[in-house]
Amino acid sequence: MSSLSGAEVGRPSRGEDEEKDPSIVHYEDVAEITSSAYVVDTDAERRLVRRIDMRMVTVSTFMYMLCFIDRFNIGNAKILNSDTGDSLQQSLGLSENQYLIALMVFFVAYTVFETPSNYLLKKYRPSRWFAFLMLVWGAMTMLIAATRNYAGLIVTRFLLGTFEAGVFPGIVYCLTFWYKPNERAIRIALVLAGATLGGAFGSAIAYGIGTINGAHGLEAWRWLFIIEGIPACALAPFVLLYYPDYPETVSWLTPEERELAVERIKGVASLGHAKITWEEARETLFDWRLYLHHYIWIAYSVGFSSISLFTPTVVQGLGFQGLSAQLFTVPPYAIAFCVVTTVAWIADRYEIRSWCSVCSFAICGASFLIEGSLPATAFAARYAVLCIAVSFAFSISGPTLSWLTANLRGTGASTLAVPLNGSFATFGQIVGIFIYKSSESPGFPTGHYTNAGFMFSGALAGLVLRYVYARRNRRLAVGEPRWRL
Repeated sequence: MSSLSGAEVGRPSRGEDEEKDPSIVHYEDVAEITSSAYVVDTDAERRLVRRIDMRMVTVSTFMYMLCFIDRFNIGNAKILNSDTGDSLQQSLGLSENQYLIALMVFFVAYTVFETPSNYLLKKYRPSRWFAFLMLVWGAMTMLIAATRNYAGLIVTRFLLGTFEAGVFPGIVYCLTFWYKPNERAIRIALVLAGATLGGAFGSAIAYGIGTINGAHGLEAWRWLFIIEGIPACALAPFVLLYYPDYPETVSWLTPEERELAVERIKGVASLGHAKITWEEARETLFDWRLYLHHYIWIAYSVGFSSISLFTPTVVQGLGFQGLSAQLFTVPPYAIAFCVVTTVAWIADRYEIRSWCSVCSFAICGASFLIEGSLPATAFAARYAVLCIAVSFAFSISGPTLSWLTANLRGTGASTLAVPLNGSFATFGQIVGIFIYKSSESPGFPTGHYTNAGFMFSGALAGLVLRYVYARRNRRLAVGEPRWRL
């Protein structure tokens, strides 16, 4: 296939007197050019975006799916073969509090290392940094299989959190210098849909591995960590070779395509390689409206972490025992995949990120409220409502993150605000760890009602933030960049 011509990507033509006329712009590969002098060819842009998607979105989605599986497979391990006394909790002799602390230390490490990881991503390039993280977190996952006591589980979970901390904020950050704001929600959602696929595949894998309990003298939960840690290590070299770095430097685009990739986002996004100044960092840290975004992500994270960690436990409380509890965890995640991508597409297509976020919060909150109100023995009804709750708990993420990144202006804001958003989310994730109490099975009222409260508060915060942006837009002069709703 021939490369795109200059005309295809909107490059101005060059005449014979080009050198004599200083008003004519010259190009060397990806030369700097003012936005006013560059006209983007929409057909060429569409072809370029498809090429970027094939690398950026597919690799990011698969990478995050593996990350999600290795992070939350401990929820499957907790109950795997519990009917024969061979679950993780039973094998290691963990009390309920010890198990919850093992969950929490992951998020403590996640909080501490999330922002530094984003800076290291800038220093060493996305492809190199992601490949390194995959290799090490895969090794940590397999190492959990070798733990023999509570202390070993604590150490390995902490290290797993350390190396997984930079994955998701790093992916979101990379999306900001490859895509326009109105292109991000669906792509963030597709990446996060990897989590729903991870939940479905993880439960299905756990079901299959549960049948080999005792093979070679190992409990099935140990095989679970070994088998699910291998893909991350094995695919790290592929990420190193295939993951895109910066629009101006990648070799798989022609010079004209690199130029188009840079020019098409000028004025609506920032390139990720620029250095961050202390002034940018200070402005980002003291920008109070970002803290509304951060609270919304905290509220989302309560439902996200509790659902991700305790869906097998909740399903077990609905009357499904043994390996059936693993198998019946699959449908909620499969349904969630469809809901997540649909909501994100609507958010991008109609530029209604705030409304999609608020409505997802509200539907999720209502679902948890109903779930907690239904009789403990209404298994079929509670399972159906659980599928709705899981679906909209995950669908919040795409429009919410897209809304945040669309209103970040400058490299400093993008590099700092995205991981900070994730760091604040840790508070919500830690809350999510402690709300589903085994003593309250099968009803789990504390878990369901707490989730409902946070979901409704997230919806309210979204409405307040939408009002703030709408009010600011009314005060802008003609031609000033508007805040996105």
